[in-house]
Amino acid sequence: MALTGANGSGKTSLLRIMAGLLAPAAGTITWDNEDSVPDGAMHWAGPDNALKSDLSVRENLEFWGAGANVDAALARLDMQMFAETPVRYLSFGQRRRASLCRLFLSQRPLWLLDEPETGLDDESAQSLRTIVRQHANDGGMVVIATHRPDVWDSDTGLEIMEAAS
Repeated sequence: MALTGANGSGKTSLLRIMAGLLAPAAGTITWDNEDSVPDGAMHWAGPDNALKSDLSVRENLEFWGAGANVDAALARLDMQMFAETPVRYLSFGQRRRASLCRLFLSQRPLWLLDEPETGLDDESAQSLRTIVRQHANDGGMVVIATHRPDVWDSDTGLEIMEAAS
């Protein structure tokens, strides 16, 4: 599902509510008739990237995915050459790709992605779109807040409109 709308319309807030990071003002979010998403079912990728700048890319990924195949995750977004580089030395786009590598460290059915293409070059953005489509084709779910719904080829779209004053 692609969430679209103007800046400040509530796309990120909706994703945060879905992730359990923010309480809804009204109503409920349910997962299989339960009041919350079960532990281990969801991966949140927000704009802050959640990386420790003094650690290498590999060390960051090992923290998030203990026992997972970090090398395979690095390869998915062409980050192998930066594996031992401290995050503080990466460009913005490289940091974004390093953060998105976390998607592959655990098998989580629901991905909540907040403007995931921000800072990515065209090739990396295309790789990410392919990876997202593959996750969905394999039975996974993806909700993306985006200003570019045209490139996501989403089966479902939801435009969030600002409330009238």
